[in-house]
Amino acid sequence: MPNKKKILILGASGSIGVNSLNVVEQMPQDFQVMGLTTHTNVKLLTEQSAKHRPEFVAVTGRNLKTAEQAAFDELGITVFSGESALMQIVENADYDVLVNAVVGAAGFLPTLKALDLNKDIALANKETLVVAGELVIRAAKQNKCSVLPIDSEHSAIFQCLVGEEKESIEEILLTASGGPFRTLAKEQFARVTVAQALSHPNWNMGKKITIDSATMMNKGLEVIEARWLFDVPLEKVHVIIHPQSIIHSMVAFHDGSIKAQLGVPDMRVPIQYALTFPDRRPSQFPRLDFSKMKSLTFEEPDLTKFRALALAFEASKTGGTAPAVMNAANEIAVRLFLNGKMRFDQIADTIEKTLNAHDVIFEPAAEDLIFADKWARDFVIKRRLIKS
Repeated sequence: MPNKKKILILGASGSIGVNSLNVVEQMPQDFQVMGLTTHTNVKLLTEQSAKHRPEFVAVTGRNLKTAEQAAFDELGITVFSGESALMQIVENADYDVLVNAVVGAAGFLPTLKALDLNKDIALANKETLVVAGELVIRAAKQNKCSVLPIDSEHSAIFQCLVGEEKESIEEILLTASGGPFRTLAKEQFARVTVAQALSHPNWNMGKKITIDSATMMNKGLEVIEARWLFDVPLEKVHVIIHPQSIIHSMVAFHDGSIKAQLGVPDMRVPIQYALTFPDRRPSQFPRLDFSKMKSLTFEEPDLTKFRALALAFEASKTGGTAPAVMNAANEIAVRLFLNGKMRFDQIADTIEKTLNAHDVIFEPAAEDLIFADKWARDFVIKRRLIKS
């Protein structure tokens, strides 16, 4: 029997992390969990650790209580905590594949470190490539590591491109559900509540990514991610609204052919594909029943209404530190909205104001990106738009 693939999961308590562990549980002969992390959900992390017995865990958002530490001690698990915990577990755990499912720009430095350690990456943290796409892809090539997408859209594109030449790509079509406000008039955005924005029609995700879906910033981040993952110019990446979320994305080729990857909205399918690639393994996940499908519809995104998506295209076109600033401004704006300190329509306003105030550094090093990220967060916090 071949050796089990050793897995380190950053963000184990989030939806991607939980689904990744579900995949592992369905294929116990293939995978061994070596490390798990959470930001603050220590209760769930403890339960996951008792089941999977990793060597290391990390808690990044708070200190452990005495009883919590004792529970991990009893399991014989080493705990890292604090701001440096992600880097510590990446550096100390023994693993073959890093599943990066943390939320936000915090994921980019651990990814770079794992690549430096010659580890393959299963990537759900799209901000890694938004903030530092050029650096990450360069590191992957230099260290001969794979960066395999977990996002359903990027997994779809990846699957469509297996066996194809990059030169034959005419267009990448990223599908988007349109979120909960696809048909809501722009004039209503100022009155959108947090509960409404968190009610995604198709996917069950964490709060931050769900708000990003509502503003369509999530799709903007995916545009930038696709640019780097598939090494294509920005003008070849397009977004198309597909409310049913059955076609996860498509690739058009220069001979007029189009490939699409379809399936029910279930994140476990792309997670399993990333973890077992290049094999395609059997699963018990739900199947698509074409006899029950009434229609598949498509429409162009409204970039006037969903300004966050337009800003993502602009930031990507500018390049340098602009995408990192855009991402950081969005992270803080979303947090302020979730905390009731900013209106929904002010999220895009905040991102635009921050980008306009930033002096872009072109061809940035990692320290430039870290500085730009911090600068943008400070700018939004100091000059945020208050609810009125």
